[in-house]
Amino acid sequence: MSLLTQPSAPDGDRPLFRRAAPASTRGTGVWAPHGRTAEAATSPSPAPAGRSSPIASFAGKDSVKPSALVTGSPDAWPAAVSTVVAPCRPAGLPPVHAALICVALPGLAISTERGQLTGEGLEGFYQAGRRVLSRCRLRVAGREPLAVQARMVAADQARFTGTLCVSANPVPDPDVVVERTRYADGTERITLHSAVPRPLRLPVEVALGTDLAELGAIASGRAGPELRASVHDSGLRWSCVSGHSAVTAQPPPAEALASAGLLRWELELPPGGTRTVELRVRPDRTGPVRAVGRGATNPIAQATATGDDPGVQAFLHTCIEDLKALLLRDPVNPSDTYLAAGTPWRCGMAPANALAAARMTLPLGTRLAAGTLRTLGRTQITGDGPRSGMIPGPLRDAGPHLPPGCTGIEATLLFPVLLAEARRWGLPEQEAEELLPVVERCLRWLRGTVGDGPYLADPHPGGPLRCETQAHAHRAAVLGADLLDAYGRPGGTGLREWAQEVRTAFRQDFWIEDRGGGVPAAARTTEGRSLPHLGAGAAHLLDTGLLGSGSAAPGLLDKAQTDQLARLLGGPAMDSGWGLRTLAAKEAAYNPFGHRGGAVRVQETATAVAGLAAAGYEREAGSLLRGVLAAAEQFGGRLPEMYAGEPRTPGSSPLPHPAACRPAATAAASGVLLLAALAGIRPDAPGGAVTLRPIRSAPLGEISLVGLRVAGAPFSVRVSRLGLAMVEEAADGLRLGG
Repeated sequence: MSLLTQPSAPDGDRPLFRRAAPASTRGTGVWAPHGRTAEAATSPSPAPAGRSSPIASFAGKDSVKPSALVTGSPDAWPAAVSTVVAPCRPAGLPPVHAALICVALPGLAISTERGQLTGEGLEGFYQAGRRVLSRCRLRVAGREPLAVQARMVAADQARFTGTLCVSANPVPDPDVVVERTRYADGTERITLHSAVPRPLRLPVEVALGTDLAELGAIASGRAGPELRASVHDSGLRWSCVSGHSAVTAQPPPAEALASAGLLRWELELPPGGTRTVELRVRPDRTGPVRAVGRGATNPIAQATATGDDPGVQAFLHTCIEDLKALLLRDPVNPSDTYLAAGTPWRCGMAPANALAAARMTLPLGTRLAAGTLRTLGRTQITGDGPRSGMIPGPLRDAGPHLPPGCTGIEATLLFPVLLAEARRWGLPEQEAEELLPVVERCLRWLRGTVGDGPYLADPHPGGPLRCETQAHAHRAAVLGADLLDAYGRPGGTGLREWAQEVRTAFRQDFWIEDRGGGVPAAARTTEGRSLPHLGAGAAHLLDTGLLGSGSAAPGLLDKAQTDQLARLLGGPAMDSGWGLRTLAAKEAAYNPFGHRGGAVRVQETATAVAGLAAAGYEREAGSLLRGVLAAAEQFGGRLPEMYAGEPRTPGSSPLPHPAACRPAATAAASGVLLLAALAGIRPDAPGGAVTLRPIRSAPLGEISLVGLRVAGAPFSVRVSRLGLAMVEEAADGLRLGG
């Protein structure tokens, strides 16, 4: 029997949890019998010699988890699909919903609201997936400060405030305020503020420790004991076979006790004065690692939003800061950057997530899209065989009704879409043309895998025909054909003919008539049986993509079916009031915390809002948009990737999901897409035009978006309370289309 193995490295270049499969099943895409595991047909191929692949399989939402595989009824799916994965450990991931997470990858700091780092759970400073400091407990005058406030100051910075009474006579008012400012790069500043009208001499102690464990080991309860410290420079140092870590202090401590891991000072505070101690934790013999998002090569424009809704300015600012904090460099070509999936669980490349997030952030420029495409293009499977042309990716739990889906299929279909739309937003022609061979291989894989039929199975072969997979495949064919034609490459006509065939068949095969007006099938078996449950995957049917002259690509549904889908997505079973549920509340398998069984996933909600707005369903789009923004306010502006789908009621708040990544790339990128959808920006940089299709109902009142990027130049637009859009800044020669 094959087992789920847990390698010790959870950083961005290695998987946090990896599936091992018998040699007989590896690479075949066939699901193993009960009690065995199988590897996805698209698991990453070994990187060529001398290269390190940025792709990682991750625990949590994008890989098969214990108890994650709940298939449909035994007679609903082929026998090869039904499987149960052997558990890798009995407990779930440690909860992080209440944690303050400072991010500037590859640096990370995870804290509770108390501010003290106790070494419990996930607390600590991390560099490249390794915990370089797990314990940092502060005592002033022999006591721990009373925690009174904890808040995020920026994506990479948190501030903790505590108080102390040091007077001889007990009084209710504190006379010393202790502020701790913690940074993702491994810096902590401890500042004491005195309110006493006399000099104070305060003993200060910081107890330090670390296990130098990797995040995967910590998450699975295998961190191990703390290491013994040694005095080093003006602080302490820890060593093990896999690494070293050191903490230095300024000013240097009066005393350093290696046996206790303790640094001590005697600080003199003048009347009403302050003193500061700064700690710096680093992997040994290294300086501070500069985050990609803080450097000159940051590919994300610093756009701003203002308007009648007072929350939009902070919301967009937080989304952009979180995106910058999640940027990583391609180890093969460091000039190319991409977004990690999210912290703390997926601090590396997840191909489908990275492509989707880059697509949603196109209003902030095309450099991130270009870097993501080039990075993933280098991982494309080449040579002969059925997988040739695929972008590899791990399996992903698909919820209570379906077996796991393959994110490699999604990534392969997203690749030509992102390149086609990045070109519309202003990606230079030379850069786009250099990536065309990768697109052609993606499209050849699609046509070769589909064969003579209209539909694409997921996972292939033997899996179900998923509704959203057909939407991805159809969009890739239409936009891919447009891209091939633009550069005089062959194949566009065949792709359009196939897309027309899919549209004709889909409208009959994937639509289930009922008394309520019908519903799109979530999936079909290869034998033709339909699964009628309603979920957020149907929102992808509205995401048709962008063609030239600001026109939307044709969709898989006809007008009547689109009307009905819009009504369903806007109804109370799907619209929770905080966003779109991943499974309708009326379904028997509904679970408000099920990440694909009823929770609100921000990415699907943003996809629905943009698709509904583009198709003219403004009431439904506006309701979902206002719900997500209300949830963002409750989460302090930093949206998690998902939260519970409990209905919104007066005075209620969205319930956080304890295992959700926060920040997450797709959630932060969704904020950009949501606000851009208000203006309905449809650029055509090759044609020198931009078209605006704003939401006429102006669900947020007047709003101005400044500092976006179209055709490589700043672009600003304002939408009035009457739903009229006006361009206020644009590239020279860019005309407003009709």
